Amino acid sequence: MHRVIDITVPSNRGEQLIAALNQLEGVVGLTWQHGASIKPVGDVVTVHALNRATDDVMRAVATIGSDTPFTVVTAEVASISDPENQKQIDADVDEAIWEELETGLRHQGRLTANFLILMALGGVIGAAGAFTEPAIAAVAYVASAIIAPGFEPLAKLPLGIVLKRAEVARAGMLATLTGYAVLAAAAGATWLLLSNFGGVQSSAFLEGDVLKHTIHPSAELLTIALAGAFAGVLIQASYRRSVIAGALVAMRLIEAASVAGIALAMGRLDLAAASGARLAVDAGFVLVAGVIVFGLKQLIVHRRAPLH
Repeated sequence: MHRVIDITVPSNRGEQLIAALNQLEGVVGLTWQHGASIKPVGDVVTVHALNRATDDVMRAVATIGSDTPFTVVTAEVASISDPENQKQIDADVDEAIWEELETGLRHQGRLTANFLILMALGGVIGAAGAFTEPAIAAVAYVASAIIAPGFEPLAKLPLGIVLKRAEVARAGMLATLTGYAVLAAAAGATWLLLSNFGGVQSSAFLEGDVLKHTIHPSAELLTIALAGAFAGVLIQASYRRSVIAGALVAMRLIEAASVAGIALAMGRLDLAAASGARLAVDAGFVLVAGVIVFGLKQLIVHRRAPLH
């Protein structure tokens, strides 16, 4: 999507920034309001830019000096109509800048009460589905994969590595470990409740396809998961978050964690270890895919560090 970018800088740097931005081909609109900002005090520069020029705009902001206070706010623009530059507009690219990617992953994968509740609910749904007939189990698997936000904290790890931002990687690691632990615990608790109060038998799980496909994945299932990991990371990097569900369903992150929780609650440490290994494999796919995709984006597309 095209973007509108609001930049606030000290009044003694406004002219310098305008001069840099005015030279950018992908900037189709530029407004300078001298002294218009009250908090922080300074000039307000509004930029209407094509996606392909957003990194150039960020570089221009960086040139005003690291010791200069500034704020930058980006937002999507639904459309830009400019007959003089319409060919450029129609040929715009689909890339998420680092600042937006970090913000999006932080929002979706931050260790909050809402995040943990959604992970727990994903575990409940995944666990309940593991004891049902295949058709219902498939519905539960898809639902749990979409509901539980288990992909985003994992994606923060390779992003932090590529951008050399230890705090991003640490936050992703903490949210991942805590979130999946809560999910597994919720799955185990679901089995205990179903077995004690719902008359559910362990054989439905031990002899079912959910356990089989989790601990004995075929080459086809692993291929699907690997492709899903690359798709998920690329969706994040290309600003296509509305289609992330397909990538989540392709992987077995949530299902494997649910199976591990059930197995632990049953006292089957062997099955818990096997499903934990499957979870580690899919998580590894995300890490590898993230390092490759984010690394290539940094090398070829962005070629800069985030402003913050």
